[in-house]
Amino acid sequence: MNNPAPQHRFIRVVWPAAVTLLAVTGIAQMPVFKRYYIADIPGLAWTADPMTTHLLHYLGAVVLLAAGGWMTAVFLLQQRSRWQLTTAGVWRLGLLLGLAATGYLRVVKNLPEFYWPPVTTMIIDWSHLGLAALLGLASLAFRMTGHGAWLAPRR
Repeated sequence: MNNPAPQHRFIRVVWPAAVTLLAVTGIAQMPVFKRYYIADIPGLAWTADPMTTHLLHYLGAVVLLAAGGWMTAVFLLQQRSRWQLTTAGVWRLGLLLGLAATGYLRVVKNLPEFYWPPVTTMIIDWSHLGLAALLGLASLAFRMTGHGAWLAPRR
């Protein structure tokens, strides 16, 4: 894919932007930006507002899920016969699916008519945080070792 089609160039902008938004707003939901005075930097006061970061996190998730769904459809309908997932792609896809599942459970947990015991909530929260950290570390490791591609030509 040396000369990607326009839609692939679009994804190369949207995907990292959504991931960055999710990373920043995910960390901001743990009040570290206010605690360590990062929110006092001009232009970053919004990072200390839990509702703003919560809504932006949902927005980033919607964008990432839509982009992922679109890429999955393109792959399955047009590219599956020519391309296959790499080992790095399989690992990251698994981590993304785990993140989506735990994110969905967190959305359900936030509904007013839904209740989970505190231990279940903690397990879901820590799983979501752990999967996000693993995805970041795995992506960085794959990129640094030259295995950053999601797809490779079929043999």
